[in-house]
Amino acid sequence: MPVHNYSTMSEFILFGFSALPPRLLPILFLLYLLMYLFTLLGNLLIMATVWTEHRLHTPMYLFLCALSISEILFTVAITPHMLVDLLSTNHSITFVACANQMFFSFTFGFTHSFLLMIMGYDRYVAICHPLRYNVLMSPRGCGRLVAWTWACGSFMGMMVTVIVFHLTFCGSNVIHHFFCHVLSLLKLACGDKIFSVTLGVILVCVTALIGCLFLIILSYIFIVATILKIPSAEGRHKTFSTCVSHLTVVVVHYSFASIIYLKPKGPHSVNSDALLATTYTVFTPFLSPIIFSFRNKELKNAISRSLRRKCYLLRS
Repeated sequence: MPVHNYSTMSEFILFGFSALPPRLLPILFLLYLLMYLFTLLGNLLIMATVWTEHRLHTPMYLFLCALSISEILFTVAITPHMLVDLLSTNHSITFVACANQMFFSFTFGFTHSFLLMIMGYDRYVAICHPLRYNVLMSPRGCGRLVAWTWACGSFMGMMVTVIVFHLTFCGSNVIHHFFCHVLSLLKLACGDKIFSVTLGVILVCVTALIGCLFLIILSYIFIVATILKIPSAEGRHKTFSTCVSHLTVVVVHYSFASIIYLKPKGPHSVNSDALLATTYTVFTPFLSPIIFSFRNKELKNAISRSLRRKCYLLRS
């Protein structure tokens, strides 16, 4: 069996959806295409609305715009290539393109988690320390927080990608996934360092994601404790309603990630993993703008006003 290392391996083959019935592929293509386009349009609409509505120029919506950007870039890094592979007979991806896809997917994926953590902190300050909100969440401070999330996400993406692509790949170059998934790629590597590298990558990813989730949960513990001290039921409901959209996205984000990475591996897991992974790479970004648009009353009203103005201008 020929052995290739990272300097001579020219391409990988993405097995992806190859095991599915051919008649199912056009249906999946149309479904994922519509979800992809909606994800792009929904996030662009949120960004445009926040940009044009001056009353939305607050830290919470600044973070929401940053979240929309990370979601757009995350889906662009993965979904277009997946859509092409669904209708193509050539499922190859070059070594460099695979490395780039892994870097960008990790970068924007981690940035997304870091932004959700920062948005939880924003809700904590707004509810638990309202008098200090303008000081703690100043425009400059919020800009720095966003910059740090992107910097940390880029660092995580670069670190994991460099570690993985400096391994030696031997034998088969078939990746049993529809994109350059790190664990699927590590199965193609060989050498004495494979176990330690795999364990290290898993620990780094899990530590970062669980750390973000822990800080989000901690923020909501303080938020709930503060809300319970509000005497009126109407006041408690009104205060908690400002957190519902963020909390819902956090639950969806981590629930689908847990389903993918914590599910037991069965004899048909290779065939089912690709379909299951789309819940995280396609379905979660698709749901996010819907949740923020419909669960956030202020944003929903702003989008309605913006659409009405555009319809009026078109008629006139």
